[in-house]
Amino acid sequence: MGLKFRCERDILAKALADAGRAVTTRGGALPVLAGVRLELTGDQLTVTGSDLDLTISVVIDVAGSEDGVAVLPSKLASDVVRSLKAGGVEVTVEDDDARIVAQPSEFAIRVIPADEFPELATPEGDAVTLDAGAFRAAIEQVEKAASSDDARPILTGVLMAAEEGGLRLVSTDSYRLSVRDLAGTSVLGEGQKVLVPSRALKELARVVGEEAEITLRLGERDAGFQVGSVSVTTRLIEGDFPNYRGLIPTNHPNSLTVDRTTLLDAVRRVRLLAQESTPVRMAMSADGLELVAVTQDVGQAHEAVDEAKYIGDDLTVAFNPEYLIDGIEVAPGDEITLETVDELKPALLKSSEDPNFLYLLMPVRVS
Repeated sequence: MGLKFRCERDILAKALADAGRAVTTRGGALPVLAGVRLELTGDQLTVTGSDLDLTISVVIDVAGSEDGVAVLPSKLASDVVRSLKAGGVEVTVEDDDARIVAQPSEFAIRVIPADEFPELATPEGDAVTLDAGAFRAAIEQVEKAASSDDARPILTGVLMAAEEGGLRLVSTDSYRLSVRDLAGTSVLGEGQKVLVPSRALKELARVVGEEAEITLRLGERDAGFQVGSVSVTTRLIEGDFPNYRGLIPTNHPNSLTVDRTTLLDAVRRVRLLAQESTPVRMAMSADGLELVAVTQDVGQAHEAVDEAKYIGDDLTVAFNPEYLIDGIEVAPGDEITLETVDELKPALLKSSEDPNFLYLLMPVRVS
């Protein structure tokens, strides 16, 4: 079955790249999952990539001359189209080859049998519309704290739960925990919750761009997000998310308040000397804050953060610098508060201006 269309190089290259981000890179998977599926109907081309857990589909306008379906090797097709000179590209699929032509270049690529491409589920739930900018910001605030270790699949997900009057996003990799509330956004029924793979949310955040809204559909086993011409569908993770509420200390006797950017810059500098998984120590006292990093046989760094205000007993707490930076980077507002109990209990990083975000961080034991 053939197909034929013309399209601007940049539009086609972007569609192939976006859909290609869902394509499997795992060895041993079905060969067809290393391909992107092109389906042409009139002047609309739908480009789809999937690894069965995550599916990304992009619809673009082209000048179509022959409707059809074809599966092309994702990386190769994407590289070829991107390499062409700017302007129009003509794609013709006949028998086993896809011909991609933009003068003076001409490529013929072997196609993958289209009938092997799996039937992909589309979630059936009711459509709910979310503010795209707010949802993307929320994803960016929680996705870093999700685990990337597939050995514990539950922790690679982001919990989306219905809270009073809104939607809560929670993630943890057991070293830190991130919670973001979206007030006034009701997606789920009272008490309902789903576990969405963080990888899917990361891809969703990437494609939001300037779009104003996201349409979400939640099915029994899948969630689908539509942003402009791109749809991201993902299989939900089954299982119970840890009971995170019990981890958040309610009483913090010590509190440090500091300008977010000042602290971020200081930690980034001191981290240069926190090598080989050495922590950064935060020494807090009435005088303010001092950051210290010492790596055996390499050197050390000290920095006094003078604008920091501290209330509580003198305390030195050590943190993994990457995790600390992740939290400071995504905290909203200009000023943050770090609340602590002692050098071993979880510390709470909050925005002084926005109560809808919190980041819980486990200290590192130091001798």
